[in-house]
Amino acid sequence: MSVSSIGPLSHAVFRVARLHKALAGRLLRETGLHPGQELVLMTLWADGPQRQVDLGETIDWDAPTVARSLSRLERNGLVRRSPSPSDRRVLIVEATEASLALRPQVERAWTELERLTVGALSGPQQAEIREALDLLERTLQRTDG
Repeated sequence: MSVSSIGPLSHAVFRVARLHKALAGRLLRETGLHPGQELVLMTLWADGPQRQVDLGETIDWDAPTVARSLSRLERNGLVRRSPSPSDRRVLIVEATEASLALRPQVERAWTELERLTVGALSGPQQAEIREALDLLERTLQRTDG
């Protein structure tokens, strides 16, 4: 029995996610970022400095994944973590000036990723897919812990 016959929808979601992530990686290559790191930077650029835990919640990552990604970005001088002035146990994360140089490239990569993702889909088709994906996400969230 094949994977696609046991769980055809799960297999389709897996394949699409894998292809989408690979395409994002190719488009981000010139920035030096790995897929996912741009989400961290885009969130910080849009929302400003924030607690590390809040950043993780915004991008829906667990604490170890956030910490690993931030460590890499920090080593590359793109983010800074510092203790909160009001609670030394809390880390505040902010994008550095150096990261701002990547912003136009990252935004271009995401614009191109969106263009390639939707391809020739009509507006109604795009809306239908977004609604179906939202429903799948809500369904999976109900089963998560």
